[in-house]
Amino acid sequence: MTYNVDQGLFKQLALLDSSDVCHRSMATFNRDQGCYTINLWDGEYAVYPEGEKIERLDPESGELHDYFHVFVINYLLQIKDIPLTGEWISEKDISGGSTFFRGPHEIPTNQLSDTFLNDIETFCRVCELFHGEPLEMADAAYRFRISSRVVVAVLYWQGDDDFPPEAKLLFDRSISEHFALDTLFALAVEVCSRLVSANCHRP
Repeated sequence: MTYNVDQGLFKQLALLDSSDVCHRSMATFNRDQGCYTINLWDGEYAVYPEGEKIERLDPESGELHDYFHVFVINYLLQIKDIPLTGEWISEKDISGGSTFFRGPHEIPTNQLSDTFLNDIETFCRVCELFHGEPLEMADAAYRFRISSRVVVAVLYWQGDDDFPPEAKLLFDRSISEHFALDTLFALAVEVCSRLVSANCHRP
């Protein structure tokens, strides 16, 4: 099922050259079915521009946050064929980010700090469930490969008597060349939501 995706985005995708979309996104296109198939963060998705729907092809792995469907189609629309820079930046380092990422668009990293509190061991275990690669940053940090062109880091600091626990997301600097700010927000919400949900449902 597809949630909260502007039908205009499907119309934009339908007008694009499928070979160019596939080259940029590393997706495949089935002309008979009229759909793109793409792998993003260990999940496989079918996107039907004419049918105006997105299907997750591995539904047993659980529900996604609504915003991730928005990210999937915008990935096909916006991603560019450029390499990672290897330099981490925050959302505030992106042009317009310090203004955009506040209020209703504040990245919900508080959900992570509120969920894991000072339990670094559980934070690490949950990150590793999603194939996170450990980084030597903060008290614990993991790198997530959304695709070969997009990576996200989640950093976590334990709290103490003076400061509460804190979490933060970082992005490869190339992210600003790919996506509009609302697309980046959709991705960030999914990252936070997925880690929180995994912890809430663990035995």
